[in-house]
Amino acid sequence: MSDAPEVDRPVVTPVRVVIAACLVAPFVAMLWVGSYAKVEPTFLGIPFFYWYQMVWVLLSTVLTMIAYKLWQRDQRARKEGARS
Repeated sequence: MSDAPEVDRPVVTPVRVVIAACLVAPFVAMLWVGSYAKVEPTFLGIPFFYWYQMVWVLLSTVLTMIAYKLWQRDQRARKEGARS
């Protein structure tokens, strides 16, 4: 018998995998420079290189918001589960 306190271990759930994917996707998209290092197609005269990055700024915001809301819901569910 040990006197060490019992510690909850992190659990990998499908929701947490989705959260991780939402947070990792923008990094992968921006670090894979070869996929967007070109001029064509242009959008309203803006080269692809620039508008692709601007679209990812918006997508990153949305994905981070989704990850945050999923994390809040997951934490709320864990607290309610611990009470039961």
